Amino acid sequence: MYDEAIGLRTAADGCGMGGTDEGAAMGNYVARAEIEVDAPRRAVWQVLTTNGSRPEIMFGAEVVSEWRLGSPIVWRGEWQGKTFEDHGRVIELEDQQEPWRIVLTHYSPLSGLPDEPENYHTLRFELDEIPGGTRITLDQDNNPTREAAAHSQANWAQMLEGVKTVAERESR
Repeated sequence: MYDEAIGLRTAADGCGMGGTDEGAAMGNYVARAEIEVDAPRRAVWQVLTTNGSRPEIMFGAEVVSEWRLGSPIVWRGEWQGKTFEDHGRVIELEDQQEPWRIVLTHYSPLSGLPDEPENYHTLRFELDEIPGGTRITLDQDNNPTREAAAHSQANWAQMLEGVKTVAERESR
């Protein structure tokens, strides 16, 4: 089921994340955030795959990765007064076929859960060309409750606003 008002899906909806009815029964909700950016898709791709720290993106975290299939990715920073170092892997990069996508695994120690595979999220960014720019759709799976997914959706919507700001500024 998809709740458009808050951008949530259960894993049973599929939503491109490999969800099943079994996953939905276990409480696997997918948070979705979308935004339209007045910048070319290549400019948006560059913003998403550039190392370093930009205050507008990922809550000011420093992002470090080689941006190759299988390479690690690390996000370091401070969020709500707490230092963090999240990590994951690049599991898909596609900028030659439609839709363009970046798929990453993501684990945050701030979750309070052990660093085990079942506690990772998959972040799936899709970049679609639209008249005058790019639509970014971001799905995050493995949220245990609707409330957790709504919280994630709000955070990702804020992050995508930052991507929009940077991509539009840098493409002018």
